[in-house]
Amino acid sequence: MKSGSAIKTVVVAGAGTMGTSIAQIFAQSGFDVILYNRRQPSLDRAQARISGNLDTAIQEGTSTAEEKAAVLSRMSFTTDINAFAKADYIVEGIAENLEVKHEFFRTISQIISDDIVVTSNTSGLPITSIAEGVKNPERFAGMHFWNPPHLVPLVEIIKGEKTADEAAQIIYDVTNRIHKKPVIVKKDIKGQIGNRLQLAIVREALHILEIGAADVADIDAVMKYSLGFRYACLGPFESLDLGGLDVFDSISKYLFPDLSDAVTDGEMGRLVAQGNLGVKTGRGFYDYSGDRAQKVIEERDANFMKLYQCLYSEK
Repeated sequence: MKSGSAIKTVVVAGAGTMGTSIAQIFAQSGFDVILYNRRQPSLDRAQARISGNLDTAIQEGTSTAEEKAAVLSRMSFTTDINAFAKADYIVEGIAENLEVKHEFFRTISQIISDDIVVTSNTSGLPITSIAEGVKNPERFAGMHFWNPPHLVPLVEIIKGEKTADEAAQIIYDVTNRIHKKPVIVKKDIKGQIGNRLQLAIVREALHILEIGAADVADIDAVMKYSLGFRYACLGPFESLDLGGLDVFDSISKYLFPDLSDAVTDGEMGRLVAQGNLGVKTGRGFYDYSGDRAQKVIEERDANFMKLYQCLYSEK
């Protein structure tokens, strides 16, 4: 397969909200980009949206008119399916319909080189199922951006049953080249990682509302001013380690049964039984040996302060 460093030309399929923004990201990172769509009006709207996004960056002082011109010079827009013959790398962002995706991938599989990686930005369809339409499915995986892609850092790389480790690594390298934060989803699970976490919160928020425990605005406030604030800087396992696994293990024993049928003696219970309680013992889900614990706490507090100043300080 063509290595991440050898990729020069990226073809993005689909000029909707996601595909348009994804094309912009690649062009801003120095790639030559072709945005493909079956209908010209969608391409016209995409070009106007990209120009507007770049103008906003200029107004915010994060870009210049010269940089905008350079980005647009690396982009082209086409309704010609044969443009995929020029691709070193492909991102598909067309309709979330399995039959439509199969038809698309079967068509371009007859056009593209056999040695390039092919990806889909699907947010819900199984990668293994989509791969049925791809020639050489070992070079195919999910590359899930979060909306709006030009602003949200995360990219989930989802491996299907036939995805080769080499392909996943190439996507990982490409994601770093476009200055995003890649994670690898090792199993083709519904919702990947982000949507499973998001919908777990949504499910519980609705439950709290429906039983009359709190109003909509107060539930949103709890998320924004505690969990959301903290999760901007720390993931759930980092939060567990910093708070103490013994504390959270104790809470889980009475709260988990009220939330779901999840077991309370899983991985967290195993670590607690071993005496690995997080930062305070030097090991939990992460290793805090040496001066790592102090550095983690200092970094957390510094990031919290930056976030607070950004969001809540008086102007």
